[in-house]
Amino acid sequence: LKPVIVVGKAGLSDSLRAEASRTLDDHELIKVKLQGCDRRERKTVSAQLVEILQASLVGLIGNVVILYRQQRDPERRRISPDPVT
Repeated sequence: LKPVIVVGKAGLSDSLRAEASRTLDDHELIKVKLQGCDRRERKTVSAQLVEILQASLVGLIGNVVILYRQQRDPERRRISPDPVT
């Protein structure tokens, strides 16, 4: 996956939050690129994204955050968890 949301100098604006939420609704799993953040800021911003978007943090690799939020409508779900055997 390529990052579909980019957090820049403006930070977590209302429009960015709305776009990230819509994108999660459409794709369930997204990458968010954090520009201009040091290591401490990346952890803080990723935690804020998880809380604001009510998503799960899948990973934080460099300046890319991977988020997952299950689609509410079972008919539109793209990712179905496989039981671990």
